[in-house]
Amino acid sequence: MRATGIDSAEVSEFLRIADLTLSGLDSPNVHLWILRDATTDRIVATTGFESSEDGLHALIRSVAVAPELRGGGIGLELAQFAMDRAVEAGAKQAWLFSRRSGPFWQKAGFSSADTKDLAVALASTHQVQLFAETGQLEREVAWSRQL
Repeated sequence: MRATGIDSAEVSEFLRIADLTLSGLDSPNVHLWILRDATTDRIVATTGFESSEDGLHALIRSVAVAPELRGGGIGLELAQFAMDRAVEAGAKQAWLFSRRSGPFWQKAGFSSADTKDLAVALASTHQVQLFAETGQLEREVAWSRQL
């Protein structure tokens, strides 16, 4: 289900625990979806993307799965869901930052990319702007794939 303002505090906490970037989550350019446990109604997974100004590039972000559900393919399904929505929005190229999950993203069809290329393609995104302002951009690992 699409995340709404009502979900924002819970989404932020879920992503904070997953150690993912919270910047710009409330922006209309950031598209987020959540998966809730049918019994407890708590968020157990998230996925999303943020578009470039021209709409041709998508920064895949906020892909997280609760620890007890990892390893069953949900993460790959969520990543594909976000990429499919990005294609529907007009994106031709997907990008992301990940220092820890390279093997996971390779399974999703991503290859190592130049962080500077990502920063140029997605200069207007909240995550790129935050990473550039804080100096974190230089420490990041970029990934990319055609959509």
